[in-house]
Amino acid sequence: MAEHGDAPQTEIVLVRHGETEWSRDGRHTGRTDVALTEPGRVEAEALGAVLDGWSFELVLTSPLSRATETCRLARFGDVAIPSDDLLEWYYGAYEGRTTKEIREERPGWTLWRDGVPGGETAADVGARVDRVVARLRREGGAAAVFAHGHLLRVLTARWLGLEPDQGRLFALDTATIGVLGFERETAVIRLWNRRP
Repeated sequence: MAEHGDAPQTEIVLVRHGETEWSRDGRHTGRTDVALTEPGRVEAEALGAVLDGWSFELVLTSPLSRATETCRLARFGDVAIPSDDLLEWYYGAYEGRTTKEIREERPGWTLWRDGVPGGETAADVGARVDRVVARLRREGGAAAVFAHGHLLRVLTARWLGLEPDQGRLFALDTATIGVLGFERETAVIRLWNRRP
């Protein structure tokens, strides 16, 4: 990792994919490969304008089409490396369902506290993103990560040294960016939930 004095020179730009029908409707979209809507494609192109001028040593993307298409439309598709560790949270029996629908059966349910039957736990997602965080820190420099809402929230928690379920504290809209980095040796959030 590049150093300047005692401050690591690492900057990670997190990019959540553009709108899909399921994200628009509040449906839990884990491994179902839902395409971007037309507004989602426009959002992805706008993200490219925000990222214009950035130079990344590493670009990683989830292999799901909503992330790879966002990456391509933002003009980084030709250098992106797909990573299964960036797949969205596997929601098991709750895939495709809204929180309102789930709470009709389980009043007060939250993903972060209660999990999903037949799916991943926050700790499972945390184990995957820990590998991504280790790679980003090892390689240093500027990197972009194109992925999904819950996954990027867990990644942020782990970047900061928090438990995976603390990702619940970082709301993240579609087609937004966040920037992680360091202040001296302390891992920090430099920018969060910025729209183009």
